Amino acid sequence: MSEEINRDRRRLLGTAVLTLAAAELTTIGSADAQPAKINPIKPGTNTAFRSLKQIDAGVLNIGYAEDGPANGPPVILLHGWPYDIYSFVDVAPLLASAGYRVIVPYLRGYGPTRFLSMVSVSGYLIGSQEAGKMPLPPKNELEWWYQFYFATERGRAGYEKYRHDFSKLIWQLASPKWNFDDATFDRSAASFDNLDHVAIVIHNYRWRLALVEGEPKYADLDKRLAAGPVITVPTITLEGDANGAPHLDPSAYAGKFSGKYSHRTITGGVGHNLPQEAPQAFAQAVVDVDKY
Repeated sequence: MSEEINRDRRRLLGTAVLTLAAAELTTIGSADAQPAKINPIKPGTNTAFRSLKQIDAGVLNIGYAEDGPANGPPVILLHGWPYDIYSFVDVAPLLASAGYRVIVPYLRGYGPTRFLSMVSVSGYLIGSQEAGKMPLPPKNELEWWYQFYFATERGRAGYEKYRHDFSKLIWQLASPKWNFDDATFDRSAASFDNLDHVAIVIHNYRWRLALVEGEPKYADLDKRLAAGPVITVPTITLEGDANGAPHLDPSAYAGKFSGKYSHRTITGGVGHNLPQEAPQAFAQAVVDVDKY
């Protein structure tokens, strides 16, 4: 599998940096207009998307949800592992009601996205093999237990056989205070039945440890990303106050943003799947950064 696995998340990864670097979008209204206020919403209010579509894009046929006016400023929301587009099932209509065109693709290995033939929550995060060479303190290594499990054939077979149970465990560990029900998990877990899912997830984590090769045509991009480039567009990063997944303290990456920047810690027992656990706060950040 190619190095594009980066987009599936080198870590558990949420999604804020990818979506909140929305400053490249055009704005709604005048330049000095104040950001719209997102209406309160109870997480889990929505259980389906307004529209699901398919489109050929490069080597993939991608399944995606779409909402909002076709001529609105676009916002692309990218999920991570082991989640899917339902991380944004409450966020999408909130942004659509604020006038944005919202696109939420199933990444490769998830749901209806398929190869036609054979690229943030948690702040600044770029996976690279160079970074993977550096040992971490024991406590941090413990948090990455699944990375080492996936490096073995036993781990690959275990994830193949128990992918739903494994993913539910990760949900529970990463968001220890999120009381999601079986129906919420099952809506996302259905996308893990994609025929490419296991191979992509396993290759992702093995690539991090330099156990497998990436896609040669992306080698130059890998090299540039490994250098930890500065992000120049205005950005808001988000972190839940109960994130149980491996993540850095915001102070560790604040210097990676040279444009207008702010960090928000979302309180109330919010874990790693921030947009699904706190959709109002997530959508508000997207609207706010668009006015930076």
